[in-house]
Amino acid sequence: MFIVITGVNRGLGRAMVEQFVARGHVAAGCCRSADAVDELRAAYGPPCLFDVVDVADDRQVKAWAASVLTRGVPELLVNNAGVINANAPLWQVPADEFSLVIDVNVKGVANMIRHFAPAMIEKGRGVIVNFSSGWGRSVSAEVAPYCASKWAVEGLTRALAEELPKGMAAVPVNPGIIDTDMLQSCFGEAASSYPDPEEWARRAVPFLLKLGTKDNGRPLTVPG
Repeated sequence: MFIVITGVNRGLGRAMVEQFVARGHVAAGCCRSADAVDELRAAYGPPCLFDVVDVADDRQVKAWAASVLTRGVPELLVNNAGVINANAPLWQVPADEFSLVIDVNVKGVANMIRHFAPAMIEKGRGVIVNFSSGWGRSVSAEVAPYCASKWAVEGLTRALAEELPKGMAAVPVNPGIIDTDMLQSCFGEAASSYPDPEEWARRAVPFLLKLGTKDNGRPLTVPG
């Protein structure tokens, strides 16, 4: 299977790449870190490919998609890239920080869909997974921008599911609570009581690979 995944520099994205490749799949990934891309290229050579792309920049995504699609059309597109605001009441979150969360978490997803979905639609198959969050279905104090972005991902994905032709699926997936840098920024030392990305990916990747048309528009959560 040919899989396109964003946010592969660390955390969930990096762990998923490892598990997808270990299962014999081909991954095309992007992130904003040139160092991470160099490491991934060294670890996973062709036919896998990795590039520096800011998903919030539509022009970068368009150019990258054009390059990737010369290699093949993804059967699974995983929109994983995301950022979170520093803990603070909403009125204390600077405007540029709020914009960054929306630009990456919401517009980044839309940009990827804009430039990959047409090829998938033309082929008549494929699953688009947009990572949501528990905070896309509930809320907590001091992460209002992140909650807003993930609630948006839920709505965007469920609307997309009604637009796709038969044979395809769009699925909002809550990955669960994982000990990542993002969780540590919110939970502090308590984050260490949750599974790390590598442990999580061993469960998540088989789950993602089984998603299909039966799951179109269903808000799902990676099993614990």
